[in-house]
Amino acid sequence: MSDYILAIDQGTTSSRAMVFNDNQKIISAAQKEFSQIFPDSGWVEHDPEEIWESVVTTCREAMEKANITAEQVAAIGITNQRETVVVWDRETGVPVYNAIVWQDRRTASMCETLKLAAREKIFTGKTGLLLDPYFSGTKLRWLLENVSGLRERARRGKLAFGTIDSFLIWRLTGGEVHATDATNASRTLMFNIETQEWDEELLGILKVPSELLPEVKDSADNYGVTSADLFGAPIAIRGVAGDQHAATVGQACFKPGMMKATFGTGCFVVLNTGDQLVRSKNRLLSTVAYRLNGKVTYALEGSIFVAGAAVQWLRDGLKVIEDASQSGTLAANADDNQDVYMVPAFVGLGAPYWDADARGAIFGLTRNTGPAELSRAALEAVCYQTKDLTDAMQRDWKGEGDDTVLRVDGGMVASDWTMQFLADILDAPVDRPTILETTALGAAWLAAAHVGVWPNERHFANSWSLERQFTPQIDRRQRNKKLKGWQNAVERTLSKRT
Repeated sequence: MSDYILAIDQGTTSSRAMVFNDNQKIISAAQKEFSQIFPDSGWVEHDPEEIWESVVTTCREAMEKANITAEQVAAIGITNQRETVVVWDRETGVPVYNAIVWQDRRTASMCETLKLAAREKIFTGKTGLLLDPYFSGTKLRWLLENVSGLRERARRGKLAFGTIDSFLIWRLTGGEVHATDATNASRTLMFNIETQEWDEELLGILKVPSELLPEVKDSADNYGVTSADLFGAPIAIRGVAGDQHAATVGQACFKPGMMKATFGTGCFVVLNTGDQLVRSKNRLLSTVAYRLNGKVTYALEGSIFVAGAAVQWLRDGLKVIEDASQSGTLAANADDNQDVYMVPAFVGLGAPYWDADARGAIFGLTRNTGPAELSRAALEAVCYQTKDLTDAMQRDWKGEGDDTVLRVDGGMVASDWTMQFLADILDAPVDRPTILETTALGAAWLAAAHVGVWPNERHFANSWSLERQFTPQIDRRQRNKKLKGWQNAVERTLSKRT
């Protein structure tokens, strides 16, 4: 019987594939990193062909490790780095330019021009998003305006646009399916999250031909089947969600008020608001959490652009550590008498500041500052930024989520020191689940539930298990002192001081 599920987790720095059995357990995994391309200051690109190759390679490797064939895989679930843009030729499938990554800031001036033209309220009203280079729409417009002949080819229906999920679906199905799901569409600045349709007014403002756009489907839906030559037999693709939405599902945050935070390259906090589309008054994003059976579940989201990337910078940029896993041990041994703050605004600041022009800074350096203090500052910065987001969410959620426990996942949560500091600074419990690969788990559940291999929402939620809960250990005075120092550091970093 076909009861295995293959999850594709296409991330910012690597692609991973995991095979799950019918008990929702990971039985094999494969991972492959790919190149980060920086053509100019603030620009970040990926080679779509390298991404494609990494996905196919890891899928084959994961199935080989699990000792299964394609006939034994019931379905594929896909989760992906969001907002990253690819445009490709419909006939050849060849990308016309590198993928422009969600971290890329090249369209900052375009966003400012649109703001000055009083367009941001229109976009926010329809998409729940702010005008920021983070999102896909202005990246697509940049491509249309800067790659020779692209706009004309787009108007003639010769080209296809997509976030990474769409590109992978197209390639996996041999060009048979051009589709995305509602979560990925909701991050493009072109999708109306109330009507659940591409919005003609927004397309007009961005000057994007509708001929480029994919069909928008539910997060658990029929996305065709893979070409038989890829894995030896066709496999159904039945689940798709952007990474943070998949993690929300994987953490079983199905009830309004439930909240999760994923700590990877960046950090993303999502609060389920149910069928209520909450309009943020604190510069958070209103977005689609997931869409199942045509029913939309909404969420509030806060995005931190740099989380684990700050530790990577210590390793690869400053070379003060050799391995990211060292950071927690070093932080635990840092000098408590030094108040060092790192504001990791390497590509600007995300929510709730949304300052694209802010740049990173470190405050409080002394002659005694070393790798331990820098490691602690990098890890603490992630926790401080998370506090900024959860505070803003509680204000928007009108106190209904005040007692919410934060469920956490992602690579950084393996650090006990970091999770304890997070609980301390939030003054709230932090729950770390048994399965940390919640993004892949969410994609797997979407596909598996659709084909009937895994249980429904309620039973899946009941299977969620806690590995460890971290509770606050510091007093209010100490917490407030630390937070005041952080707020001062951020204020001195912002480019748009009020």
